[in-house]
Amino acid sequence: MKTGPKGSDGRVGAKAALFDLDGTLIDSERRSLVLWGLLLTNHGVDHDETLLREFMGRRGPDVLAEKATLFPGRRVEDLLAELISYLDRPGLPEISPVPGAADLIRRIDGHGLPVVLVTSAHRWWAESCLELVGVGDVVRTIVSAEDVTVGKPDPSGFLLGARAAGVRPGECVAFEDSLAGIAAAKAAGMTCVGVATTHHASELSAADLVVSDLAGVDWPLPLYGDFPV
Repeated sequence: MKTGPKGSDGRVGAKAALFDLDGTLIDSERRSLVLWGLLLTNHGVDHDETLLREFMGRRGPDVLAEKATLFPGRRVEDLLAELISYLDRPGLPEISPVPGAADLIRRIDGHGLPVVLVTSAHRWWAESCLELVGVGDVVRTIVSAEDVTVGKPDPSGFLLGARAAGVRPGECVAFEDSLAGIAAAKAAGMTCVGVATTHHASELSAADLVVSDLAGVDWPLPLYGDFPV
């Protein structure tokens, strides 16, 4: 297992913690699957869960441009507007904090380390979700879809987050649930904790550590830990 810089006590000597949002701090998987499913269905695209998961953890503009052949003749901007309009539909699955999210963030903040949010979502969504989790007063730096030109798996969002925290990328620990997000964090040179909410733990082998959720995650991170997966 690859790890970040080691402290004298045998733990990862991180100087900042960077968190993804959807699937990492909030459980929004079911809602996201429904929203993308509605878009595909309304455009006559046959799909299964495997295809739906290819849209997860990505910036909407990036993944829609990549999947343009599924929506012939449609502009990415129009598809995004349609997707957002579905948020007003009644009966969508509820979103809720991932277990342990608020406690872990407050413990990291209590150690005097900056906590940065790096998300593929828009800033308005990020800010509302941080309030839902109960850490809007702690997470003061947000890197959102508006701040990058290319989203995950490109590392630019995480690199911006490290710069905002005033530390080197190799001194950061990133928490991610998606394959694209883990790839982005590792490409940025960070230690990465994979959170097995969206994907099965066995699919997150590129991460340095894998946890089922954020409950019971120790801080500072041990180099080797008995985490439930």
